[in-house]
Parts: sequence; C-alpha cells; structure tokens
Amino acid sequence: MTDQPTWDDAAYLELVRKACFVCELLAGNPDYPHHVVYRDEHAAVFLNRFPSMHGHLLVTPTKHREHVVTDFELDEYLAVQAIVHKAGKALTETVPTERLYVLSLGSQQGNRHVHWHLAPLPPDTPYEEQQFAAFQTMTRLNDEAGHALAARLRHKLN
Repeated sequence: MTDQPTWDDAAYLELVRKACFVCELLAGNPDYPHHVVYRDEHAAVFLNRFPSMHGHLLVTPTKHREHVVTDFELDEYLAVQAIVHKAGKALTETVPTERLYVLSLGSQQGNRHVHWHLAPLPPDTPYEEQQFAAFQTMTRLNDEAGHALAARLRHKLN
C-alpha cells in the first residue's frame, strides 16, 4: 500500500476480502494487528488501521454479524450500542473533538462483519472538509502513536 491508501487500493481490497478482518483480529491472527482498547463478551473496540481522523475507532460485536439491525436481537444490539456510547465518551475526552461522527460502513463485498466508526472531527476543521469530505482520505496509523493512544483510551474504557 502507499502512504495514503484509498478505499479502492488493491492491497486494501485484498485484505478486506480474503477473510473477515474482525473475526481474524478477535481470534488473535497476527496478520490482522490492531490496537484493541476494549473487549468484553458483547463487543470489541480498536483503533482503525487506516484512519481518516486521529483517534478513529471501530466498535464491533464479538459475534459475527453482518447487518446493522436485522442480525441482532434487541438486547444484543443495545449492549453493543452501550459500548459505542462508552467508547465515544472516552474518545471525546481523550482527543480534541468538534463533533463525533458515528456511522456503520461496510459491504457484503468486503468488511462484512458489522462495525461502527467513531471518528472525532478535529476542532476548527473548515466546513467544506467536514462530514463526508472528512472520510475521503485514509492515512496509516503510526504504530508508536497508536500504541500510546490505545493505552490512554484503554485506561478510560476499563
């Protein structure tokens, strides 16, 4: 991958299509390294390896689910959403945030395991660079910075 991968980068597409990256991460596969900041029986929270904003987290159910609502019983969905809330609160207390974006992205063609993106918009971001425009560029997560940020978030979440 290049230093600035894009959603249609061939190496990125190969990665997300060859296996369920969330299931591989949760199983401990070293080919799918992520900075996990929280995990319980309902969900896992980890730093996005290709963030569009500093601190970009993913929250995912620990059980393989593919559809954001229909694959869940209500109590299971609410348990995961409680962790989305907890992670969002920890994130906005840790990273300067003008607005926290929370959305579910993915596709049956790649990234099938449902997950929620928690992306903290930096303060003073020009309006034309906000909302969908803020997600147009991915960067690589610096491992050292990721480790430090994950530790700070882990402290708030545990």
